[in-house]
Amino acid sequence: MTVIGAGSWGTALAISLARNNVPTRLWGNEIELQADMARTRCNAHYLPGIDFPESLTVYTELEKSLQDVRDILLVVPSHAFREVLNTLKPLLPSHVRIAWATKGLDPTSNQLLHTVVYEVLGESTPVAVLSGPTFAAEVAAGKPSALALASTDAAFAESLSQRFHSPHFRVYRNDDIIGVQLGGALKNVLAIATGISDGLELGANARCALVTRGLNEIMHLGQAMGAQSDTFMGLAGLGDLVLTCTDNQSRNRRFGLALGRGETVDAALKAIGQVVEGRGNAAQAKALSEQYAVEMPILMQVYEILYQDITPRDAVTALLMRPPTAE
Repeated sequence: MTVIGAGSWGTALAISLARNNVPTRLWGNEIELQADMARTRCNAHYLPGIDFPESLTVYTELEKSLQDVRDILLVVPSHAFREVLNTLKPLLPSHVRIAWATKGLDPTSNQLLHTVVYEVLGESTPVAVLSGPTFAAEVAAGKPSALALASTDAAFAESLSQRFHSPHFRVYRNDDIIGVQLGGALKNVLAIATGISDGLELGANARCALVTRGLNEIMHLGQAMGAQSDTFMGLAGLGDLVLTCTDNQSRNRRFGLALGRGETVDAALKAIGQVVEGRGNAAQAKALSEQYAVEMPILMQVYEILYQDITPRDAVTALLMRPPTAE
């Protein structure tokens, strides 16, 4: 299997596969970083101190990393997902199977990523998505982790789950490819919201309310888009949401904390130093809520803060002053 994307998450997943003696290739677009990883047998920039297993090979040339490989795992930012697929297309065999651990939506169309795969490679392409409550550093360190794997191709799902399964890493399969992707994308926005709340020191009650009501918003949108409600009560929904909203390993939560403490959007992004998916996801959530006529007040207030210069305190007031309603 070839893993495309050598950031922290892509590298962690490649390490997990290789630890199971799965021959794994890792390619990323930073040539100097790739060369350094090949020489030192670790990703010192993103996962320092974690040695690569023997079954993991680092490639500096994309075409060579894809030779005689059927299964590709994409772990790239959502804004680059379509571009990467278009780059890969002429290099892929006709029988390729595509999986991804990218959390987000296509920024040009607000589509879920399986739709992008079908547009670029054709609707007969077997696809699968991995999502759930997992921080890269803990997966790479071999700490117990679990995630969801959604696919409409049972053989592909079974093959992937067997390769990832280990005493430290559990995979739970389902066929709700819409719900798993939507939960993984929109939890980023809610992590920003809870970070803002904690940055404002609003307390545990407010944090819990945001997580609970935020999950309700995601579920309502998911139902409108054809997802299964049960998915949002599992690893790719509630599990990933709780993890991302409550632990400072989350870039989206740290971004929200900075905003709540008075930093500007640009300053907070610069301090994080990596992609904060939730920023783009907020605009996509707004578009989806309008497209499907689903009210999403928490996610909309995050959008207002990020794109309309509403202050975090004004956003909180707007949420609290909404008319009372039934749960």
